[in-house]
Formats: sequence, structure tokens, C-alpha cells
Amino acid sequence: MAINFAIIPALPLLAFLILALFGGRLSRKMAAVTGVGFTAISALLTFIIGAHYISDILPGGGSLSSKIWQWFSAGGFISEIALCLDALSLVFCFVITFVGFLILLYSVEFMADDDGFSRFFAYMNLFIGSMLILVLADNLLLLYLGWEGVGLCSYLLIGFWYKDPVNTAAANKAFIITRIGDTAMIIGLFLLVLHFNTLNIQQILDQAPLKWAKGSPLPVIASLLLLGGAIGKSAQFPLQTWLPDAMAGPSPVSALIHAATMVTAGVYLIARTHVLFELAPIVQTLVAVIGAVTLLIAGFSALAQHDLKRILAYSTISQIGYMFLALGVGAWQAGIFHFMIHAFFKALLFLAGGAVILLLHEEHDIYKMGGLKRLMPVIFITFFAGSASLSALPLVTAGFYSKDAILWYSFSAGNGNTLLWIAGIVGAFITALYSFRLVFVAFYGETKILPSRPAGSLIKIPLVILAVLSIIGGFIEFSLPFGHMHLFSSFLSRILPGTVMIKEENAEPLFQIISAVVSLSGFYLAYLLFLKRIPLAEKLSNERMANFFYRGCGFDWFYDHLIVKPFVWMAKINKNDFMDYFNKGIAQATLLFNRTLTTTQNGNLRFYIMAITIGIALILTYMITK
Repeated sequence: MAINFAIIPALPLLAFLILALFGGRLSRKMAAVTGVGFTAISALLTFIIGAHYISDILPGGGSLSSKIWQWFSAGGFISEIALCLDALSLVFCFVITFVGFLILLYSVEFMADDDGFSRFFAYMNLFIGSMLILVLADNLLLLYLGWEGVGLCSYLLIGFWYKDPVNTAAANKAFIITRIGDTAMIIGLFLLVLHFNTLNIQQILDQAPLKWAKGSPLPVIASLLLLGGAIGKSAQFPLQTWLPDAMAGPSPVSALIHAATMVTAGVYLIARTHVLFELAPIVQTLVAVIGAVTLLIAGFSALAQHDLKRILAYSTISQIGYMFLALGVGAWQAGIFHFMIHAFFKALLFLAGGAVILLLHEEHDIYKMGGLKRLMPVIFITFFAGSASLSALPLVTAGFYSKDAILWYSFSAGNGNTLLWIAGIVGAFITALYSFRLVFVAFYGETKILPSRPAGSLIKIPLVILAVLSIIGGFIEFSLPFGHMHLFSSFLSRILPGTVMIKEENAEPLFQIISAVVSLSGFYLAYLLFLKRIPLAEKLSNERMANFFYRGCGFDWFYDHLIVKPFVWMAKINKNDFMDYFNKGIAQATLLFNRTLTTTQNGNLRFYIMAITIGIALILTYMITK
């Protein structure tokens, strides 16, 4: 290949270095050009390299490698800074760079008046670069470096407006909770090194079926530990509580975290190490169950929220749940397809929602909005398109084709069953309900707040592009009675296995009709409750169950009482234990010696001469007596 694909992650990282070192000296225009331009070039190179890859590699499958240098060698274990490009990593690179570029372009106008303008673009480019390292790494240690890199960047960006204690608390919460999963993951890496003496991904995937029997304890433990890391990063049950609070950061940060980086890292990890999960069927089933439980918990929670961004945050948790459901039933390609489509409509929704909040004087409560359809026509149309795709409205949205495949496979695939399908179909109904609740409440009805100004072109252009992709993106992969298109799954089939079916495929049209009816029913119920305002809507909003879902099903309360308060109580009891006295004693002795020595520095010349004379006399006396 004429172009070395290592340039793809190198460019955002270079932009980070320039902005970190010289951002204070650059004008805002130059900071914007640097922050947006390098990622734009990276996206362009991804398109070019992807075209070369498809034309040269796709017919025969395979991957491309780029070894940069040997990281270290110890005890026969060798780790390299090396990258690998294949169909799976190429899909993720496309989403990360292209969607990331659109978010950065939007950010130029969104962050125009912010004091931390260049710092913002530095963090964002480091975020994109870290995620690219994660998906391009050819070994799990380098992947883990990118994994921790996106964790660091999420902390920096969630707490970007650090003068507000609420923001710093949200950043700390995200960092601490994801550390739980990261700890499990690093233990899993130690286990893999112990048994394979390598962390090279392909070598592990090749050797694992030869060394480990299917269903034996070792692959179960290894895949469980990797799943722990994926649950933390992707905000899945039971570690989902950090993501709604992460909305404290600027809206472009939310768009990047939810659409192109961090929360999709867990999906990538499971797909990349799919062989280990196939060797542990019980863990793979657990992945599906976690996805199903998560999508329901988050869906009901989204239905009870008033904050626009928190609705979208719970929506992301729910949609990642669908991806876990797909991976758990063995529909690997369907899960990655939904990842890509989700990136389009979720970035669109966060950017459009962020524009609404910005132009309405930082108002987040959807019930204090209204009438925005007339005041913000471009934002309304694009937001409606994103909501329609999120709701999987049939035939006309990309979300229908990606979600419909997951629903069908949750019933018909080897690990699928009726209960998983029911969870998915109930989640689809709830998704349509809360999505259009948001649309009807915020954009229809009486105008309550007038926008401060019209949105500029740098906000509108990314919205229009993402809206188009949210509608037409699904037409590269669908299966309908009147036609089939499987370009995406054919592309990924070189890397990911196909779905093993146990149900008759001729039943698929019936399930498609059911999912279409369910989505349209959710849309219609939202129309009745929140646009027509039938009395049932107010009654439901006052119910105790609604308050339960408003608080995220009580997980924060549960963890606070089970872990946080007992830990603080024990820390207070243990405040003055033996080790504390010992350490304090060392500190006090040091201060005593310091005070003693400082008395010799009294500025008295006679004292200094006398001290020197006494010292010389002592030295001469010692030498004579010796």
C-alpha cells in the first residue's frame, strides 16, 4: 500500500502535541485549523487507504501490518508498537475519523467564546488519537494503552469546565467506575500472557482453540475478565451509572464519547477477541443477557428524564445494549453494523441537542422548551431524522435495518431465544416512545424561550451530513422480501464469523413486520401522550415508578449505601491508626531536624567564623590523635 496507515493515528496525536505545547501562543483561528485540519486529513487518508484495502485485499481477505518499533522484551515476552489494519479496524477508523472530524468542525462555532478553546481541541485530538491506537493495535498491551488513553481523555473532557464542582465530580465518577472494569481487564491480560506468552491478538486467537477446550475454565475466566473491561468502558449493567453524569462536559464531548470513542471500545474488544468468547459459550450468553437487561433499564430511565442530554445518554446505554445483545447471540456483523449506524444518528442527536441548549441560554429541561420547530427549522429537521433512525422507523431510516437484524438474530441465532427477542422488541417500543417524547415536547407546542441567535453554518453543515447518513446509511445492509443487500457483512466476513442460524429464515419477514409495527406504535403513543396531551401522560409522570426510573433505577443510591458510605465510615475510623502515627512521627522528626539546622543560619558572621574554627580544631585533633 502506497500510504502507511500508521499516519492515521499519528496526525491527531501530532495536533495534540502542537496545541498542548503552543496552543497558548496560537490565535483561535490557527488553533481551530490545527485541531480540525489534522483530523480531517486523517479521515481523508482513511478513505483513501480503505479504497486501496477494498480493491487490493478484500477479494482474498487478510490484513495489513505496520511495525514501528519493539517496545520491550523481557523473559521471552516481546511487545511491539505495531499496528494492524483489517476490515474490523477499518470500519472503526472510518467512524472515529469521519464522525470525529464533523464533531470538531461543529466545535469551532460551539466553543468559539470559551476561554479554553485550544485546550479543548488538544484534548479532543488526544481522544481521537487514543481511540485510533486502540482499534489499530495488533497486540492487547498497545490496545490497553489506547484503552487507558481514552479513559484519561474522558476524565479531562467531562471535567473540562472544572471550576464547577458538579463537573469535576462527574469526571471523577467516570474515571473511578471505569477503573473497576479496567482492573478486571488487566488481570485478564496477565492470564493470557501466562498461557500464551504473548499479547499479539492474532497469535492468541490462533492458539486459543488449540490449547483450550470449548467451555473449559480458562477461556471462561479470560473472557469474563475481558468482559469486565468492556462493561466498564461501554457503560453496561451494572457499571452504567457513570455515563448519564458524564453529560457535564460540553456537548461535542458527549457526541464524541457516545458516537465515535470510549463507549464503543467495549464492543470493539469483544468483537476483536470473539474467538475467546466462542470458546466460553456461557460467557457469550452472559454478554447477550447483560445487553438485554441494560437496554431495558436504560430505556425506561430515558423515558423519565427531563434533561435533554441525559435522555440521549440513557439512549446510548440502551443502544450499546443492543450491540452487546448482537455479539452475545453470535451476530457479530450485525452488532458492528449497528455500531456504525448508531454513530451517525447519536452524533447527530447530541450535536443538534447541544445546539438547542446553546441557543436557548444553556437550558437543558425539555419541558422549558417548545415551539423550536418554527424557530430552528434546520436543527428540527436533522434532529427529527436522528430520532427516527434511533427509533428504527421502518424502511426509511438506517436504524431500522441495523436494529431489525439484531432483533431477528436475537431470536433465530444459535445463542438466541424468545426471551432475548422479547427484551429487544420491548426496548424498541420504549426507544420510539422516549425519542418522540423528546421531539414533541421540545420542538412542538408553545414557544417558551426565544433563541439567542441563529445557528451558524459550522453547526448546520455537520448536522445535515449526519442526517443524510442516518437515513441512507442502512441501504448497504438489508434483507427484505423485495430485495437483499449484504455489502457490509460481506466486507466483515473476512474477519468476523457469520451468524449460526437455528430458526428458519423464511420467518424473518414476519419478525420484520412485528418490529416495524412496534416502532410505529411507540411513535403513535408518543404522539398521543406528548403532542395531543391526553390525560394519561400527566398521570404517568406523577407515578412512583416514574420517579424510580428518573433516578436511573436506584443504582446510584444502591452503590452509595453499599460501597461509598461504608468505605468513608471505615476510612474515618481508620484515620489515626498505627501507620498514620508512624508516618506523622517521621514527618515531625524531619521538621525538628529542619528547625535545629536552621538555627545555624542566623546571619551572624562571628558565629559562622567560630563554627568553622571549632570544626577545623576538631578535624586537626582527630588527625593528630589518629
